[in-house]
Amino acid sequence: MDIAITGSTGFIGRALAASLRSDGHRVVPVVRSGSEPGSVRWDPTTGAIEPGGLEGLDGVVHLAGEGIASGPWTDKQRERIRASREQGTRLLARTLAGLERPPSVLISGSAIGFYGDRGDEVLTEASAPGDDFLAHVCLDWEGATAPAEEAGIRTVHIRTGIVLDAKGGALAKQLPAFKLGAGAKAGNGSQWMSWITLQDEVRAIRFALEQAAVAGPVNLTAPQPVTNAQFTDAVGEALHRPTFLTIPGFARKAPFGIGGLVESLLFSSARVTPNALQEAGFAFDHPDLGPALAAVLGSR
Repeated sequence: MDIAITGSTGFIGRALAASLRSDGHRVVPVVRSGSEPGSVRWDPTTGAIEPGGLEGLDGVVHLAGEGIASGPWTDKQRERIRASREQGTRLLARTLAGLERPPSVLISGSAIGFYGDRGDEVLTEASAPGDDFLAHVCLDWEGATAPAEEAGIRTVHIRTGIVLDAKGGALAKQLPAFKLGAGAKAGNGSQWMSWITLQDEVRAIRFALEQAAVAGPVNLTAPQPVTNAQFTDAVGEALHRPTFLTIPGFARKAPFGIGGLVESLLFSSARVTPNALQEAGFAFDHPDLGPALAAVLGSR
């Protein structure tokens, strides 16, 4: 297959590109800068893109966007997060829709932030959206693919959970504290965390590329979500370190946009299940957190 990837230098994009290339597929990076052979240049902020490099491809995976945790959620940062997703997605979808030989499938990034803070409610792809900042971002993000869908391109919105890997993402940032015995649950730890290993994330994206019946929203989370307290204990157990500390609830009230970020990343609850993937026949390599952490942390 010939697959274009935006965000190909990011945490998930790098792993996906490496996986595809290892199996002999051609990867076309869609980049803002650089001179990598075979890449396509674009700039979502100005609406510039090289459509010729996207002609005749088998699929496109769109992962680019301002990192959710790249800085405190000031008004300016919230706008960067929103605009980077909506503008880039709309530009890409319109471009693909206008090609003479468009790809058969567009895999477009999204997140379980779509569901908002929902307590103990079990959330599937059929669940209604939430009503907070990230939920609205995800709604706009997914809605921006409309030109591609209207052009008949099979479109998949991958609502990704917390991606676990020892070398990147949220877990890698937490590991130094856990290894020092300073791993901590957030508040009472009852909030649900929906996770997936990087290995299964890449496998699920490739599954969506290859399976013509997969379309619309698809939750990329393991089938066994856990509470924050369970997650904290599991990481501590995997590292043989104590986890008796607690991040106090008043951290959510921190000023300068920090509180909003802490609220979303540590205290929001989303008990998400991967119904669409499982109904399509996808089998997880790591469905349970304990063995998943053993596999992930054993690679360090």
